[in-house]
This record gives sequence, structure tokens and C-alpha cells, in this order.
Amino acid sequence: MATVKLMSDEDAAAHPAVQAVFDDIRTTRGSDFINNFWRALAYDAALLKRTWEGLKAVMATPGTLDPLVREMIYIAVSTANSCQYCVHSHTAAARARGMTEAQHAELMAVIGLAAQTNHLVTAMQVPVDPEFLA
Repeated sequence: MATVKLMSDEDAAAHPAVQAVFDDIRTTRGSDFINNFWRALAYDAALLKRTWEGLKAVMATPGTLDPLVREMIYIAVSTANSCQYCVHSHTAAARARGMTEAQHAELMAVIGLAAQTNHLVTAMQVPVDPEFLA
């Protein structure tokens, strides 16, 4: 259960700053769907706008990483951060961008292996090889 009320479309219509962000989300995504994350943030219009602009700049702007790779990275980071909502929403986005079941399975294998080896190296406090220092 959310700790804040999720803003409805009717409530958003009464707040021009929120309505503008919701309209931009719809335009950018080519969908009428506004997911619960944005509806929760909508009660702080400045935070909503700032967060949407940051996400749009990274996830919806052409770059050297293709959109599917970005979504898969987002899944991995969300898993590491234990964000159930983000794992689900970005898995759905990755599937919408063409992620196959085989790619998802391989992603899960990489995430699982990285989690295991990260914990082991942290527990053993293995010093970083000088050759790996950036």
C-alpha cells in the first residue's frame, strides 16, 4: 500500500504543473497510461517535474546505448537496490522494446552471478588489482 495518495487524472487537471508533466509523459511514451510512480510523485509538482525530466533525458533520448540495453541495465540496478516496483516496470518496458525470454534469462544469470561475486569479494575485502584502477 502506498504511503501517499496516488493522484488521479481529475486531481491532476486541477494542477497545471502536474497536468503539464502528465501530458508530456503521455506524449513521450505515445500512451495514455500514467503509472503509479508518477501519480505518487504528483503531490510534489516540483519533484515530479525534476524526476520526469531526469528520466526522460536518460531513458527517452537517443544515445549510444540502445533503449533495450538501457532498460536491461535499469532492471539490474533495480534488482541490486531491491526496488520491486522498478524491476516490474522496467521488465515490462524491456519486453515492450523486444527483450526475449532468452535475453531475460541471460540477464537474470548475469545479475545473480554479479550479486554472488560482489558479496564474496566484499566479504573477503579483496584488494583491487592496480591494473584495474581507472
